[in-house]
Amino acid sequence: MSVVEHVREMAAAGLHSNVRLLSGLLLTMSGNNPELFSPSQKYQLLVYHADSLFHDKEYRNACLPSEIEVKYKMAECYTMLKQDKDAIAILDGIPSRQRTPKINMMLANLYKKAGQERSSVTSYKEVLRQCPLALDAILGLLSLSVKGAEVASMTINVIQSIPNLDWLSVWIKAYAFVHTGDNTRAINTICSLEKKSLLRDNVDLLGSLADLYFRAGDNKNSILKFEQAQMLDPYLIKGMDVYGYLLAREGRLEDVENLGCRLFNISDQHAEPWVVSGCHSFYSKRYSRALYLGAKAIQLNSNSVQALLLKGAALRNMGRVQEAIIHFREAIRLAPCRLDCYEGLIECYLASSSIREAMVMANNVYKTLGANAQTLTLLATVCLEDPVTQEKAKTLLDKALTQRPDYIKAVVKKAELLSREQKYEDGIALLRNALANQSDCVLHRILGDFLVAVNEYQEAMDQYSIALSLDPNDQKSLEGMQKMEKEESPTDATQEEDVDDMEGSGEEGDLEGSDSEAAQWADQEQWFGMQ
Repeated sequence: MSVVEHVREMAAAGLHSNVRLLSGLLLTMSGNNPELFSPSQKYQLLVYHADSLFHDKEYRNACLPSEIEVKYKMAECYTMLKQDKDAIAILDGIPSRQRTPKINMMLANLYKKAGQERSSVTSYKEVLRQCPLALDAILGLLSLSVKGAEVASMTINVIQSIPNLDWLSVWIKAYAFVHTGDNTRAINTICSLEKKSLLRDNVDLLGSLADLYFRAGDNKNSILKFEQAQMLDPYLIKGMDVYGYLLAREGRLEDVENLGCRLFNISDQHAEPWVVSGCHSFYSKRYSRALYLGAKAIQLNSNSVQALLLKGAALRNMGRVQEAIIHFREAIRLAPCRLDCYEGLIECYLASSSIREAMVMANNVYKTLGANAQTLTLLATVCLEDPVTQEKAKTLLDKALTQRPDYIKAVVKKAELLSREQKYEDGIALLRNALANQSDCVLHRILGDFLVAVNEYQEAMDQYSIALSLDPNDQKSLEGMQKMEKEESPTDATQEEDVDDMEGSGEEGDLEGSDSEAAQWADQEQWFGMQ
């Protein structure tokens, strides 16, 4: 057995560090003495050495890797270096007939990322022609707006020839609904699949359901499904970024922190743990840190929609609106059926007083995703910014609440409108109705505000307390409660003023207070600068 054959055996056994050392030494020898190895042997050594540097986790066959396999490995390296154009160029150089399914799959994904949709569809179809049960390729085609019926026709022969595979046509139908933004029918179809005994408690289906409920604005059911999936698979990472975001929005920051720690223990090479940690920072009002963590997540996975949304939101709250807009637009490109991507962009437009751009975008979303409670509310949100369109906002919100009386965003916006009109009793009735079957911090807090307006102070205090029990970090509820406490004890306030008068008055006292306050803010600024 020659030394090159020994290298080949070690490569086949996955002894990469050993291969790297030996092949490196042999290649050095070959450089000093070109006649030491034949061209074929030197070629083998170069391939095995490159493969060991790449640290491939799959064992290699003992046979000589083909030129096509070498090009595939080079393309993988280019993608890891984020040089997608070079990766496409390498794979494009392989004749179509010689492309293996994994080459076509990589090409399809690269074409899709580069916006070359037609070429991507062709490559995905070629994968299915060779491997009809390649489900990721099916999802790829559906995401590129290929009709579900057409995709299903490419798998019909294998479905009919293999027992217990009849569920696949329903699975394709479900994800066709997902990628057209028809959340209701997607949920119903996946639920019908998940209820079948053979597919019950499937983690992927539960994760898809959780994501669909989230897209539909049903956060309660979304969290429930994520928790079920997590119980079945304690090492689950996919979708946990959305789960962490939902927990953070509910004020469950301790749960978010625990989730982030658990995910980091599983893997720090995925975007999800960084996004979860970023959500904790964002809802703790540590926007600079949230920005860093979002950027780190994007670095690991440039297709992470949740990471783009996190970074965009952090930039927006830091006043860097134009940079935020870029991130929200990229999120929309990657997930055109996700309403929260459009919401982020519209919030940026409103923050920069670009009401016209916000209105155009909201109308486009309304036309594209259809007239549902979410799109109606989004359009109404923009209409509320212009006095001329106030009545239109009212009509839109009424339509939204007719469809979904429990949709929290619609309830909040309708309450905002009623507050402007000083129709507090109507607002109280609206909020009580919405809280009958659910408990939400924001709704309890707004109800507290309305009750204060009609002098129902004790119940208002109760509502603020409930809001703070749901989210201890809700500053507005805390401010409402503190304001009421001050109003309830005017005697104490008067006594404090008397004491101030006895201790002294005039500019000297004011200046001392100002110096103290300035010093306090200086200390805080220094502390924040160290974070």
